[in-house]
Amino acid sequence: MRNSPHRKNRLRSYFSHHLQVSLASLGRLYAQPAATLMTTAVIAIALALPVGLYIALDNVSKLSSDWDGSTQISLFLHTHVKNSDAQKLMNRLQKHRHIKKIDFITKEQGLEQFRETSGFGDALKYLDDNPLPIVLVIHPRIKENQATTTTRLVKELSKNKLVELAQLDVQWVKRLYTLLEIAHRSIWVISTMLAFAVLLIIGNTIRLDIQNRREEIEVSKLIGASDAFIRRPFLYTGLWYGIIGGLLATIVTFITLLLIESPIHRLALLYHSDFHLHGLGFAKTLLLILISCSLGLIGSWIAVSRHLKEIEPC
Repeated sequence: MRNSPHRKNRLRSYFSHHLQVSLASLGRLYAQPAATLMTTAVIAIALALPVGLYIALDNVSKLSSDWDGSTQISLFLHTHVKNSDAQKLMNRLQKHRHIKKIDFITKEQGLEQFRETSGFGDALKYLDDNPLPIVLVIHPRIKENQATTTTRLVKELSKNKLVELAQLDVQWVKRLYTLLEIAHRSIWVISTMLAFAVLLIIGNTIRLDIQNRREEIEVSKLIGASDAFIRRPFLYTGLWYGIIGGLLATIVTFITLLLIESPIHRLALLYHSDFHLHGLGFAKTLLLILISCSLGLIGSWIAVSRHLKEIEPC
């Protein structure tokens, strides 16, 4: 109990020193605005590129899920199936979790469509009965990497006793999802390479800072300063580089989306769509800044750990 005030004072002194070092590190960056701006701008561009690709792919994925008619399952019922039985089947299928909506095409509607598109309108007048079946056009819920789910849905629907044929352009669906998967993996590869580039940028910047403050470090070691004490300001410098770079990357991304949103919206209107670009959102923006801070800390830690050992007082 007697040591409690002493422990509180030590803890208060510890956090006070961290605050002083962090502000001093920020002050050093503020004293060199040109060098700080160039370094953080490079970091921001390296972060903004994969973020922009991710936003583009995310919007394409959302847009693909709204493409009506792009992926359809046509259920051709047996010719003897009545409208009432087909309606009951449609009502049951509408409750399926992988089905978004269903279009009901009666025999008469199918014959009329065939008459308009086939060019055999006069010949169809001589038919005694309508040979076309009732067709249920099913629009599945499209999600990326879900081609196997759509294929299973076709197999499931084809087993119904009222269904004679279930048809789907499976190859088109597989191509779509494969392209999205390739794009996802490409973004991960690019992001990893650019993250490594950010580590190199921050590490090299901290290395130069260490060399410029070599005499200060030697004096600190002579008076008995620990490596943790000497390392601390450089780590905070890397952290500030990460924070500023992440904020700049967010601003660059926001301005880019702002510039292209209007023409993309006008293009969507030409296709009778109400599509709007979606940005990162608050949570993912915080995640971007957190990743940027982590890269700053890791890069500075690697640089300090490597080069601090090389500096020893004579």
